[in-house]
Amino acid sequence: MLNRFCWFTSMAVLITACLNTLSLAQSVDAQRHVVVISIDGFAARLVDDPKVPLPTIRQLAREGCLIEGGMTVSDPSVTWPNHTTLVTGMKPGRHGVLANGVLVRGGIGVPVKIDPYRDQSDLVKVPTVADVAHAAGLRTAEVNWPCTRNSKSFDDQFPDVPNALDYTTPRLRTELIEKGFLRDETHASFRNSSVVGLDYVWTEAACHLIRERKPHLTLVHLLNNDATHHRRGAQSQDGYTANAYADMCVSRIIDAIDDAGIRERTTIILVADHGFTLTPKAIRPNVLLRNEGLLTVEAGKLTQAEVHVVPEGGVGFLYCTNPAKAAEDAAKVRKMFLGQEGVADVLLPDRFQEVGFPHPREYNQVPDAILVAKDGYAVSGAVTGETLVATYLEARTSLGSHGFLAKLQKMNAMCILSGAGIQSGIKLQGADNTSIAPTIAKLLGLKYPHADGKPLTDALLTSIGK
Repeated sequence: MLNRFCWFTSMAVLITACLNTLSLAQSVDAQRHVVVISIDGFAARLVDDPKVPLPTIRQLAREGCLIEGGMTVSDPSVTWPNHTTLVTGMKPGRHGVLANGVLVRGGIGVPVKIDPYRDQSDLVKVPTVADVAHAAGLRTAEVNWPCTRNSKSFDDQFPDVPNALDYTTPRLRTELIEKGFLRDETHASFRNSSVVGLDYVWTEAACHLIRERKPHLTLVHLLNNDATHHRRGAQSQDGYTANAYADMCVSRIIDAIDDAGIRERTTIILVADHGFTLTPKAIRPNVLLRNEGLLTVEAGKLTQAEVHVVPEGGVGFLYCTNPAKAAEDAAKVRKMFLGQEGVADVLLPDRFQEVGFPHPREYNQVPDAILVAKDGYAVSGAVTGETLVATYLEARTSLGSHGFLAKLQKMNAMCILSGAGIQSGIKLQGADNTSIAPTIAKLLGLKYPHADGKPLTDALLTSIGK
């Protein structure tokens, strides 16, 4: 196996190669615009659900191309990894984002932590299509897009990080205050809003940027849909209300495109990062590990661990903190969990190719094993309690969850392409979310050859080129 140095060396070579292609990007189309709108957690099956009003989204589908049945997402089916796949065309094992932050390994006995307070350069190991677009001289903007903090590739940004306003482009922050969308420059006042209120601000920020700056590439990420599905489930009254509100936000953004006078030159790509399933039960693997003496709990908190599990919704990343015993400990824990209620599988590194992960020796954020829950069960990080299986309320997980392996069709995400350069009234099947970044590149005339996926050429007009 390659060692960690070799893995990062290979990433450096890839970055250099990708950036070197910029000199070849002679076909950049400065007259075209692409607006990518990600509605977090918008499961593909909701597009055809008659119980939810989606006039704008369904009109975009009728006028453009719908990926029927949705697009397959990447493992893990979690927000930051999949948003990064959308703009790199690469699986998380290649682009480096495996969680909603950096997975930080400590020393022997030190539990792994997720650190979300990181820059793009700490998280993403390859160039994104936004990096390539900006380097080619195109205007770029992002609103609430993950893994973009302190990026140098956006003319305006409002990143998806816990303290977003601290890293928002100063001129954009000032303009949003002047327009009354933000109360002041403090992050505390911004986060005082409800998630619906946050989506309102992010939508208006995107509309402002489109009207005033007319970016060639705009990335927008809305969150209320996901938050509601976690609390109430995807196909509930509350969920349908969140879907309808998201549709209204999309309508606002389209109005801004019209106001900017660029509708005839704009492609709208409407996507999600993952789907959802109901999880009324949860498994608490750390409880079993605690009972086996493999981790220590003090005052209800995990303090030390030989082995422990970091939850990612429908999967759990199992970390062995002693590298010398990692393979042995992982194999032992696998036997411990197989056959238990709620456990579908436990993947050891020899099967990581199934999810597109490198070996943990190649990249130290990769877990030593992956615990896979059955549909209907979430993975909890709880270290207290006495039983492996509990209700979602007792385990403090969500009624609705994602994070399951992408092969579970409920994780399929909405994908609609509409507007300039897109064929009208067609449906495609079998798309993968690694196709979005190369499709953006094709629409903007950029060279972006290193993605895992290929452009969705069957959705494009022949004038774009196949």
